[in-house]
Amino acid sequence: MKTDIQICQEAKPEHILKIAEKAGLDISDIEQYGNYKAKVSFDAYEKLKDRPDGKLILVTAITPTPAGEGKTTTTVGLTDGLRAIGKNAIVAIREPSLGPVFGVKGGAAGGGYAQVLPMEDINLHFTGDIHAIGAANNLLAAILDNHIQQGNELNIDPRTVTWSRCVDMNDRQLRKIIDGLGGNKNGTPREDSFIITVASEIMAILCLSTGIDDLKDRCSKVVVGYTLGDEQPVTAGDLKAQGALAALLKDALKPNLVQTLEKTPAFIHGGPFANIAHGCNSVMATKMALKLGDYVVTEAGFGADLGAEKFLDIKCRMTGLKPDAVVIVASVRALKHHGGTPKEDLQKEDLASLNMGIPNLLRHVENITKVYGLPAVVAVNRFPTDTEAELDLIQEKCKELGVNVALSEVWGKGGEGGKLLAEEIVRLSSGANDFKYSYPLDVTIGDKIEMIAERIYHADGVNFSADALKQIQQLESLGYGDMPVCMAKTQYSFSDVPTLLGAPDGFKISVRELKVSAGAGFIVALTGDVMTMPGLPKKPAAENIDVRNDGLISGLF
Repeated sequence: MKTDIQICQEAKPEHILKIAEKAGLDISDIEQYGNYKAKVSFDAYEKLKDRPDGKLILVTAITPTPAGEGKTTTTVGLTDGLRAIGKNAIVAIREPSLGPVFGVKGGAAGGGYAQVLPMEDINLHFTGDIHAIGAANNLLAAILDNHIQQGNELNIDPRTVTWSRCVDMNDRQLRKIIDGLGGNKNGTPREDSFIITVASEIMAILCLSTGIDDLKDRCSKVVVGYTLGDEQPVTAGDLKAQGALAALLKDALKPNLVQTLEKTPAFIHGGPFANIAHGCNSVMATKMALKLGDYVVTEAGFGADLGAEKFLDIKCRMTGLKPDAVVIVASVRALKHHGGTPKEDLQKEDLASLNMGIPNLLRHVENITKVYGLPAVVAVNRFPTDTEAELDLIQEKCKELGVNVALSEVWGKGGEGGKLLAEEIVRLSSGANDFKYSYPLDVTIGDKIEMIAERIYHADGVNFSADALKQIQQLESLGYGDMPVCMAKTQYSFSDVPTLLGAPDGFKISVRELKVSAGAGFIVALTGDVMTMPGLPKKPAAENIDVRNDGLISGLF
């Protein structure tokens, strides 16, 4: 059995100019990064803006498990499958973060014969977008601390600084630090912190911006701290930093164009995590793809309670986008894990455990179809050990909710293995739907959080810490109360406790802290013990990665 990286390295990709031509782009709109990667210029969308949009297909998944679901693999394979049945399809997904690549999860470029190329580049430095975001984030941190050091004209209270530094690596040592030590010439000592770059508000801003002017405006609104005494917000605009930030982000804002193994055009742009950020690829890449393709397949991070909720309640609300159909990815193995099967026994048939795990899938299905009013199909990512009885059980339970199941065999067969799913997507997306949001904007911040918790997580309510209640009051008094909410929550459970698998009930969500991401345009609510800077596991994936003398990389997956 070949590894993902072996399959990738044996592939013969087309030159990126041919991929651009296949996508319907002018060669003049392409800025090449070698032979197989390119940026697409800002002018391209202006040329395309009067074209009608294609159909938008959202791929999401059940609550993730160590057993594997295959969401990105399904996203890529479905797009190739649509092409295989004669449809003009384009895939639009996020860029991987170096944190998971060297940590637990590995890369995020699909798998098997449903991958995007060049896999090594995409999983490592790619076109430098995430580095640019980190540089902009840390420039703002440097400008902020320099302002305090140079007299603090804006009267910033160092104890209320909310802007963190960032690095695109899992480094728990940097979660909480003290900096500015060594005397007055080295700055003002204060408590500080690092977050992973993909959790930075700058990442969210880049993904939600529609152009340079919008980017600068959003950057200017970023709140970095509060004034001493009257606790008024201090912004990047007050520090006159927005122009410099935009200069660093100018090229990163342009969507990246690559290809799948089957030479389907692929936009890969932006990479916010869905457990601690809004978890969607960039608006510019999505909208550009919709002008070029009759079908655009995009994914939202982690389970539907996180990525899909934020895609629908934040990205769609801000942009006017509306999905035509939703794919919910599951695997027999993952559902058995939710039902209590130990990892070492997942390859054995276990209908009882599967039956106990299926409610996790059904809850996601009901959320998509009933709360959001969108048509959905369940894609079962088939493994060789799955039995017919197990597959039949999933199909039977889903049909009780009026939702079809399509087997996805894209990992081993590429687009050919995605034809059944593609045909169901064409059928589902052919009519109108009743899309609606899970909460309105004209209610309090607390009410929005409670609506998400009760309608999407199926919690019994929310426990707000004393600090969170004070922060809600402060944010609403400052005029931020009409923003959507971005929930930072563990990806491993509907609850905020990672060990509560399946479809738990009788729990409450604990909100410990809130902060405003005014540039991105949402409020972040941190729940449970979720971290904005992950740590490495005992045996990180980095230990398996190597490079030969000829530059060939091994160990990426």
